Amino acid sequence: MMVPETLLLLGALTAVVAPRLLARADWPDREPVVALWAWQCAVAAVLLCCALSMTLSAAAAWQAVRGHVFAPAPRAVVEAYALGTAGPWAAATAVLLASGGLWTLAMLVREVVRDRTRRRARRAELLVRAPLLPGEELADGPLVVLEGERPDAWWLPGTAPRLIVTTAALRRLKGRQLDALLAHEQGHAQARHDWLLHCSTALATGFPQVPVFGAFRDEMHRLVELAADDVASRRFGRLTTALALVELNEERGVFGPTPTPLAHVPQRVHRLLTAPDRLSAPHRLRLTAAAALVPVVPVLVTLVPALRTLG
Repeated sequence: MMVPETLLLLGALTAVVAPRLLARADWPDREPVVALWAWQCAVAAVLLCCALSMTLSAAAAWQAVRGHVFAPAPRAVVEAYALGTAGPWAAATAVLLASGGLWTLAMLVREVVRDRTRRRARRAELLVRAPLLPGEELADGPLVVLEGERPDAWWLPGTAPRLIVTTAALRRLKGRQLDALLAHEQGHAQARHDWLLHCSTALATGFPQVPVFGAFRDEMHRLVELAADDVASRRFGRLTTALALVELNEERGVFGPTPTPLAHVPQRVHRLLTAPDRLSAPHRLRLTAAAALVPVVPVLVTLVPALRTLG
């Protein structure tokens, strides 16, 4: 089997096996940061398989591309890849994979543009709900309080990120609960979780027929919240963080029997209250290293003919 076909098979295998392994594991909820890294490595491996297969297929189909890809390589290395024996599907495979890459980029750009549009709309709404008085300058503080009868809070990213909190939320959040809420949102901002959500949403939207991308998006939305909960709980305690979640979401009906879009909140509260034990540092290191090796496998598969020839 030629290397491009092997890479496509490896990518399909990774797309099927990796989500199942992560779903069956008992540690992602205990170590959401490591789980975020593992998911990124698995998806990166799938995308890398497609990119490398596209490159070799294009090199097999067109001499001009082959000259650029293998320009510094000895003739024996080029012959080891048997590009001249590629079938008529090489060009079609290269074009199809290249189209997929361009489509992915277009979906990511669309997602970023949509987010910026939503952000501008929210900033405009903020100025309407909390207008500046004559001669008043925009506050530099990270906290903005709005009049509101419904407990609510959200993080508004940007050059001057701010946490928006309604007066109803301030009346419900007691003591250090507001600090825990602020730490939770700061955890999102510091880890740049918005970019993880953009990339996962772009892949899931662009390729809805690929299950691994849909699972990637769903897990990113879930795991970033768990990771931010851990940031807050390490500073202000699990009980304080859980109470802040309850006070902020109790009136939304998320703790009732009827499913809601925020059905994950009770699970987060339960996780905080049950206090799952973290993995040991060596165990976390092993999982991180193992996940980092997943994208290395497609590179090694690509280099096998060259390494055999040079060896």
